Amino acid sequence: DDAWSDTVPATEFWQVQPNDGAPATQRTEVFAGFTGTALHIGVVAYDDEPLEIIVTDSRRDSSLNDTDAFLVIIDGLLDRQNGYVFATNAAGIEYDGQVTKEGADDFGSGGGGFNLNWDGSWTVKSRITDFGWSAEFEIPFRTLRYGTAEQQDWGINFQRNIRRNNEIVYWAPLERNRNLYRVSEAGTLRGIVPPPQRNLKFTPYVLSRVRRGGEVSGTESDSDVGFDAKYSVTPSLTLDLTYNTDFAQVEADERQINLDRFNLFFPEKRPFFLENAGQFAVGSGQEVEMFFSRRIGIGEDGELIPVEGGARLSGKVGNSTNIGLLYMGTEAVPGIAPGNDFAVARVSQELPNRSAIGAIFVNRDGDGSYLLSPDDDYNRTYAIDGRYGVGDNLLFQGWLAKTTTPGRNGKDHAFEIAADYSSANWSYSAKYSEVREDFNPEVGFLARSEYRKTRLFLMRRIRPDNLWGLLEIRPHASYTGFWKFDGFQETGFLHLDTHWEFNTSAEIHTGVNLTRAGVVESFEIVDGVVIQPGTYDHTEVQLHYFSDGSKPLSFSIRTTIGGRFGGDRVSLAPTVNFRVGERFRSEFSFRYNDFDLPVPNGEFTANLARLRLSYSFTPKMQLQALVQYNETDDTLGTNIRFSWLRSANSGLYLVYNEIDERAIGSLPTGREFIIKYSHIFDLFNE
Repeated sequence: DDAWSDTVPATEFWQVQPNDGAPATQRTEVFAGFTGTALHIGVVAYDDEPLEIIVTDSRRDSSLNDTDAFLVIIDGLLDRQNGYVFATNAAGIEYDGQVTKEGADDFGSGGGGFNLNWDGSWTVKSRITDFGWSAEFEIPFRTLRYGTAEQQDWGINFQRNIRRNNEIVYWAPLERNRNLYRVSEAGTLRGIVPPPQRNLKFTPYVLSRVRRGGEVSGTESDSDVGFDAKYSVTPSLTLDLTYNTDFAQVEADERQINLDRFNLFFPEKRPFFLENAGQFAVGSGQEVEMFFSRRIGIGEDGELIPVEGGARLSGKVGNSTNIGLLYMGTEAVPGIAPGNDFAVARVSQELPNRSAIGAIFVNRDGDGSYLLSPDDDYNRTYAIDGRYGVGDNLLFQGWLAKTTTPGRNGKDHAFEIAADYSSANWSYSAKYSEVREDFNPEVGFLARSEYRKTRLFLMRRIRPDNLWGLLEIRPHASYTGFWKFDGFQETGFLHLDTHWEFNTSAEIHTGVNLTRAGVVESFEIVDGVVIQPGTYDHTEVQLHYFSDGSKPLSFSIRTTIGGRFGGDRVSLAPTVNFRVGERFRSEFSFRYNDFDLPVPNGEFTANLARLRLSYSFTPKMQLQALVQYNETDDTLGTNIRFSWLRSANSGLYLVYNEIDERAIGSLPTGREFIIKYSHIFDLFNE
């Protein structure tokens, strides 16, 4: 396009794999410019062999690991810790997400990560040519967060994947243990002149639903309306409002089988709760979380609880102070949950070199209509957290929390301290945590309660030269131990493993585990099979294989064979993926568990089968199906969704759900059909 003729492109890209530190094997040119309303980014991805460009998917937010792709991260506030990712491939998919705390994992104080479920309003077009492929992004300023100065500098980095070589290259060079989320090492885009932020979006929806079978007698139908609204108080602070919230378009949860005595974790998928979710996160992900948004609007057994509405104010005050205020109200459901008011207040101050300190308050006030009297129907959680970066590789993290629950006035605190070191060649980490017996974050998540935990980890990264086609070898060892406060060990897990990654991206993992399971109270592992109290020490071997995922047909299998609860267990988890071009994809997975335990009825299987199918008519129009069968409760579930998106996650959805609970027998198959349409009205730009 002639509009780029006077723009000097960024051209020098550097590998992190296969040859870290070497120049990219193919030339890439990236152009950046802006108008009065949007940031524009153009990329020309030259390729000596354009017929070898790999495109594996055209669904929004589908994985870019196995396709040629281009990604950009934008840190509009120049805080060097947070940002937004926008990406595409040669099919023109829209891929976006939100990075908090440089995408840090849940080791230590948690709260960081990459939120793929964040969806912004922007557009991209791409095409394959005789010189490679090219793409052009238009990202409205109202989709981004930035400062108030008239002329600004933003943090930015670019990534290109050249899949046939398993090559990953960056504009701002990174070490092999880093990725695009490492905002502190991004480059700088200078001279941006964005407009004053004027952003007011109103997104109403209409929904119609028909149900038959299950717990419904005959046929029921209903319709509903509601809305979301988004207003930019400042360019970096956003107010979100929601009324009569409904998430019928969200994909069904993946079913899990619990073969232990601890709580299962199901991730949040509802869009309203996912934006800026990392800013509200304190604790250890999937283990101890002070705030877990699935406690709002979802019952203990997955029942839907009507959400009346709510508000969220989140973002930055200045360039380094994050705030998050959330209020949600839910209706009472007889026999399941009282009417609740939920409130969350979060503040964190970012400091130099990946450091920060913060606090959170979480409150639930119930109406006393279920189990408790109104005066006793409440729960509160208080916590402080922080992290301190030393140099480029070392990070100390920790948190301290307390809860208030009527009737639980003893030791109601928990804490964690951790250290994490990561360089190009080595990774070490150590963590210690305690959760006392009366600690009870009802609007959070606890996988288990009342314990001391120690976690140690050591890994070496080796890049061999021309050895069996290997890209990297990662020998590592870890130990995780949980103890009750009387000294009884509830869990011990010593893991010795080596990952062998090949230049094709295929991997083999070979490991040995030494396990200890200390059972305090008997529990039913499946119907009719009871595990008795005691200490069970075992050894198991693991073998995992993953083939090249860029091929039309790919395969993986996870195998674990060894002892469990005094007997034997064989666990197999094969997965087969098949695609036709970038439009049709299928995935079949089977989780096979065969137990032979020295208890009555101790020989049993517990299996789970899952089939995913998707067809993309265009990058914005898709048909998807998820079919799951759980052997332990003899339940077959089907979720079929057709989506025709206009912008972000708004548009037309047709959803069909079916649950066949065969083990119950007395209930007919439950069926549900839903039509939902939503539209974003950009009131300052219509």
